[in-house]
Amino acid sequence: MANSINPFRIDVAAEVLADLRQRLVHTRWSHQLEGTDWDAGTDIEYLKTPVAYWQDVYGWRKQEADLNQFAHFKTEVDGVGIHFIHERGTGPRPFPLILTHGYPDSFYRFAKIIPMLTDPESFGGRAGDSFDVVVPDLPGYGFSDKLGNSGMIFRVNDRWAQLMTDKLGHRKFEAHGGDWGSTVTEQLARSHPDSAVAIHLTDVPFGHPFQKPGKLSADEQKFFKKNDQWMQKEGAYALIQSTKPQNLAQRLSDSPAGLSAWLVEKFHTWSDCNGEIESRFGKDEL
Repeated sequence: MANSINPFRIDVAAEVLADLRQRLVHTRWSHQLEGTDWDAGTDIEYLKTPVAYWQDVYGWRKQEADLNQFAHFKTEVDGVGIHFIHERGTGPRPFPLILTHGYPDSFYRFAKIIPMLTDPESFGGRAGDSFDVVVPDLPGYGFSDKLGNSGMIFRVNDRWAQLMTDKLGHRKFEAHGGDWGSTVTEQLARSHPDSAVAIHLTDVPFGHPFQKPGKLSADEQKFFKKNDQWMQKEGAYALIQSTKPQNLAQRLSDSPAGLSAWLVEKFHTWSDCNGEIESRFGKDEL
């Protein structure tokens, strides 16, 4: 695979799905602290509903077939197998665009908007605004290979530049990212300005609030205070994942319900759902 781009098809083995169902059947539930709702983390009483749906109703094979309608590929970039979607635009001159997800996501974050970007005319836009869309999985996410060392996120931008230019032949491209994808995308613009000609970020990369200037205006002081308060209330997950990830790895790999509890709280907290998570995400999506 070192020098080639190979078609990729999602095909989860039947024994993996059978094992998953048994783990869901044998979930050992914790208890909900009285009066906490989502304040202490995932509401266990809520979690029982999507886990039961996952166990008894959810059909992976249908979801797998839907996902396989995208053009999936895998290639080796700087020694790491990278999975990505490459959907061609329908317009007269589609421009290359790479989309980078963050935590706790995968390429699936962009499944709804890929058709809007490749075929804007079908959604009320202009054919001349179409893109050739590339959506990779970060190393260790989705179907990309895992890395054996830490600190890889700050080198992804080089891999993405190589993927877009050397592998796919796009001399110039645009880029978008959210969460970790914002960091990767910002670094693409910084380190590869000749090829990454424009970027769009969902959010300001999290590292910037830690780099406080010497003199702060009243508004800036308010901004940094708010960030500090957020980190105290909401940042525990990031501190654990960045300092003691192995404390979580075995637990979350072994328990699908535990993994769900760890991830679903972020979709609840980080979306504009006003406390009703399924007003924004259906059970199949979650």
